[in-house]
Amino acid sequence: MDIPIELREKRERVFLVLAGFFLCAMTMLNILGITRFIQLGPMTLALGVLPYPLTFLCTDLISEIYGRTRANFLVTVGLMLNIFIITTLWVANLIPSVAPDAQPPWQVIQLAEEIALPNGSSVEGSVELFTLLYATTSGAVVASMMAYIAAQYCDVFMFHFWKKMTNGKHLWLRNNGSTIVSQGVDSFMVITVTFGAQFLAGAMSGGAILMLMAHNYMFKLCVALADTPVIYLAVHYLKRYLELTDEELRASHGLG
Repeated sequence: MDIPIELREKRERVFLVLAGFFLCAMTMLNILGITRFIQLGPMTLALGVLPYPLTFLCTDLISEIYGRTRANFLVTVGLMLNIFIITTLWVANLIPSVAPDAQPPWQVIQLAEEIALPNGSSVEGSVELFTLLYATTSGAVVASMMAYIAAQYCDVFMFHFWKKMTNGKHLWLRNNGSTIVSQGVDSFMVITVTFGAQFLAGAMSGGAILMLMAHNYMFKLCVALADTPVIYLAVHYLKRYLELTDEELRASHGLG
């Protein structure tokens, strides 16, 4: 079916907006990471977790509107971005710093006591700010990438699995069913990889890691359940705005 150029451009702009929010939320997770922990009600969360549930809402919307191929394409682009971030951090860590007397005052901080780092090592005395940022973000980015690969592809797969099982009905089931499973995978992997070194070094107890896993998953689960009305409204509006017919939607999902 021939689609008018204006309508095609409109559909591509909406995809670009959803993809932009997806990649932005994923990048914020990598930047903020575990640089700060916050208390949100009964839950203790890493600051980077806050924007991450938005990625699953974006992939669910793209899966629903544009189909599985587009959703997997976006997940693959996100994976490449994760690799780029890790590579940039690694290269930056290899490049030598300027001479101590040429360093700006905020580049080096004086620690009052020895502190343990997430990678299992420890620092004391004078330490570069980048060293602390690298220690707290690099491990989190690696963990994020591993969890990302498993969780995001799982989310797209489960979304379309439920859609085919219900013959395109019950949006709430595929939205929540896919996210509940994928968020569980993500929470388990990201906490295990990020804090595994500290656990092995005896700097963090197994109970503390399990608590972080539970709080991490609880937060994501609450957001996943809360965004159900949002995805219904978004799909209803976008179908009209993008002038999508039921035949087009079923064809994009291989439902015939």
